[in-house]
Amino acid sequence: MKNASLILNVVLAIAVAVLYYLHFKDRQPETASSVTVPAEAKGRSIVYVNVDSLLTKYDFFKDTQKVLESKRFQLENDLTSKGRNLQNKVAFFQQRAATMTQEQGRATEASLQKEQQDIMAYRERAAQNLAAEEQEKNKQLYDQIYDYLKKQNAQNKYEFVLGYTKGGGILFADPSGDQTSKVLAGLNKEYKEKQTKK
Repeated sequence: MKNASLILNVVLAIAVAVLYYLHFKDRQPETASSVTVPAEAKGRSIVYVNVDSLLTKYDFFKDTQKVLESKRFQLENDLTSKGRNLQNKVAFFQQRAATMTQEQGRATEASLQKEQQDIMAYRERAAQNLAAEEQEKNKQLYDQIYDYLKKQNAQNKYEFVLGYTKGGGILFADPSGDQTSKVLAGLNKEYKEKQTKK
């Protein structure tokens, strides 16, 4: 969960930087002669999203976590089954070793060692595949949040959308700038619409 929180913080920081860049890239610097002071100076539009709430309440993230947990559990069960099977073969070999010829014993021992190496290689491949899938899901999570914030920013014109986590880089956030529930509602709505289209 901490990894996902850290990844989401980095993602939101990048999203903020991109939004900042997009907002200011087309502005031309004003010359001193054309500067006018408005009667009422407008403050910067800075809002934040509580990252912890986003992770625990965003349906895409919850569904993704369930799928990944299920795959981890399935992998552990598969490895346990393969390990138990190998242990049974080793125990059977140890019982029959006295009745085998030396050549049969060596061949059986080599076969068991190869099976153990195959299980270890399978575990490594499966762990790498699971890590790659998790990384892809985190990228999808980032993309969905970024795309949604970009669409929302077309209407709201926020200069910054910060990711807030307790104990993170932001020490205090005024609750009036909290857009978590609004963002969550929009993200979950879009996710449900995509799910119904499938």
